[in-house]
Amino acid sequence: MTAVESRPVEQRSAGPGQPPPAGPGNARAGAGFADRVKAFVALTKPRIIELLLITTIPVMFLAEQGVPNPWLVLATCVGGYLSAGGANALNMYLDRDIDALMSRTGNRPLVTGMVTPVECLVFGISLAAVSTLWFGLLVNWLSAGLALGALLFYVVVYTMILKRRTSQNIVWGGIAGCMPVLIGWSSVTGSLSWAAVVLFLVIFFWTPPHYWPLSMRVREDYARVGVPMLPVVATNTVVARQIVIYSWVMVLVSLALVPLGYAGWFYATVAILAGAWWLWEAHALRARARAGVTGAKLKEMRLFHWSITYVSLLFLAVAIDPFVS
Repeated sequence: MTAVESRPVEQRSAGPGQPPPAGPGNARAGAGFADRVKAFVALTKPRIIELLLITTIPVMFLAEQGVPNPWLVLATCVGGYLSAGGANALNMYLDRDIDALMSRTGNRPLVTGMVTPVECLVFGISLAAVSTLWFGLLVNWLSAGLALGALLFYVVVYTMILKRRTSQNIVWGGIAGCMPVLIGWSSVTGSLSWAAVVLFLVIFFWTPPHYWPLSMRVREDYARVGVPMLPVVATNTVVARQIVIYSWVMVLVSLALVPLGYAGWFYATVAILAGAWWLWEAHALRARARAGVTGAKLKEMRLFHWSITYVSLLFLAVAIDPFVS
């Protein structure tokens, strides 16, 4: 990877888990039961978990080479939701100090006071324990271990260690987001394979060019709280160059399923076409960055939105390919 051109971070934030400098408003006053339930659901970050399920279920179809047991799919999805939800709740507990200072996270339940820090901590730990037992008893213990490992990696390695210390935080922290691929495969087979490893690597190399465009848009938020996301400490040109590099590796890795014998012509066609469009958008972003374009004209969010479509199409092809190739 190329060297990062340094730009100063505006200020440093408090350590993980320390309270914000100004106490959040207590939104619980007058809140009904339904509002409280919605707040606890919000702690699990449901929209992010939707993306995790998109990468889990198709892999189960590939592992089965057909339609997997519906009960197993349901059990794996529920366990995955509980595990990822626990990780997200613990992430919010540890990041409540900076969440209170960032505009994009200002409405989170701990910031508004709808949920107390103690409630959030207990909720997150409970979900972690329940999800591990759920996987172990209803799926298999390999999947349980992978799910627990993903949770601990996200909470400890990413949130507590990497996020506030390195501009490569999302690169290595993204490993936790790759684990649903391995969990989906192991839930069906009770083991792992090269197919699972390839798709794991696809998500690994997809995560930085997926998240960095969003970070470019909200870099001021991260700079304000001292989180050194790459767009905070590097120029747009450097970030866009990194995006292009990761994008090329991601597309090439995605094609490895075909020569390894795990996918056929249908998957290959989707991977090539979707990957070509991704590379077009990534290079276009780099060209705009090199030309010195800033603000809305940089159009960095085009790649962010396309990245979600890309991974959805690619994994949909993973699920369909066993039936048509």
